[in-house]
Amino acid sequence: MKTRDKILLCSLDLFNERGERNVTTNHIAAHLGISPGNLYYHFRNKSDIIYEIFQEYEKLVNYYLEIPEDRPLGLDDMMFYLESVFDGLWSYRFFHRDLEFLLDNDERLREDYRRFTSRCLTAIKQILSGLGEGGLFQHQPDELKDALSLNVWLVITNWMAFLKTAHASHPYDSITRNQLKQGIFQVLTLEMPYLNAEYRDDVMAIRARYRPDVIGSTPDSVFIPGGLK
Repeated sequence: MKTRDKILLCSLDLFNERGERNVTTNHIAAHLGISPGNLYYHFRNKSDIIYEIFQEYEKLVNYYLEIPEDRPLGLDDMMFYLESVFDGLWSYRFFHRDLEFLLDNDERLREDYRRFTSRCLTAIKQILSGLGEGGLFQHQPDELKDALSLNVWLVITNWMAFLKTAHASHPYDSITRNQLKQGIFQVLTLEMPYLNAEYRDDVMAIRARYRPDVIGSTPDSVFIPGGLK
């Protein structure tokens, strides 16, 4: 593997494990057993490393959200999209954990993320349309699909922040992959009212597998996300 690729992979691992703000370029170089000068030969600073990691994440999400043109979408497709997107969130979890800080500190990243969000919202709306054409969802006017797409996006991109602030005992390493993927429960909850009746039981059964266990430790803090039982 090329040194540049090693730097990116090592940085991603350290950012995910410790948090981006707790990792310096010296930490990255020491972890790889290379000199800081060797690292700076490939990247001018940590912001350049983060920006390139985001570009890789962007490519991954774009790949996940591709829509087949030769057939309608069904329940398996819907779950593939959700599973894949939350897997991507886990693999690049540092990014959404520190999103506001990262965007405030890099204008390139801020502009690219704005365009990335726009493309994802468009893709989610197209997926909802495809699921409607496949019979999974009831017909929805564009205005409703726009609102639902935005709500789905908000749940996906903010679920990590919810876990970090409402559940985790440590800001970085106490959130598990399973807890992150429990955000799928919330997305399916949003979509339940628009399902055609013949799919409701199947989706309810799938949804139950992701029921969050993020419940407070004292009676005053008990919170169970999701209103549909």
